[in-house]
Amino acid sequence: MLDHVGFQCTDLAASAAFYDAVLAPLGGRRLADFQVAIGFGVGEHADFWISGLSEGDGFRESHIAFSAADRAAVDAFFEAATKAGAEVLHEPKLHPEYHENYYGAFVRDPDGNNVEAVSHRPE
Repeated sequence: MLDHVGFQCTDLAASAAFYDAVLAPLGGRRLADFQVAIGFGVGEHADFWISGLSEGDGFRESHIAFSAADRAAVDAFFEAATKAGAEVLHEPKLHPEYHENYYGAFVRDPDGNNVEAVSHRPE
C-alpha cells in the first residue's frame, strides 16, 4: 500500500553504503541517485528514499520494515547489517508476539533508525 518512504540522513554517503549492503540480500538496489536524494527498490520503482538532513531539529527515531522472501533473506540482511557496523537491536528470530510465523531481525542504521527485515512465511 505504500508508494514510498523517506528518511533524512546526517551522512548521506554512509547511509547509502549501509542500505546498498543491507537491501541487496532482500533483492533491493539503488535505482536513482540525485546526489541529494537516493532511491532504492525492487524492480523499477524506488519506494525507499534517503536524503541529506535538511530540516527539523534533533532526532526522532523512525522504523521501517523491509519485506524478505524467506528466513534466509532475513539472516542475510542481518549479516550484511552487522558487517556494515549496525547496532543490533534483535538478532533474527521468531516473534510469536506478532504472529506464529513472524521472523525478523532489527538493527539501527547510521542515523539511529530502527530498520527491520521480516518474513511472514512458515518454514
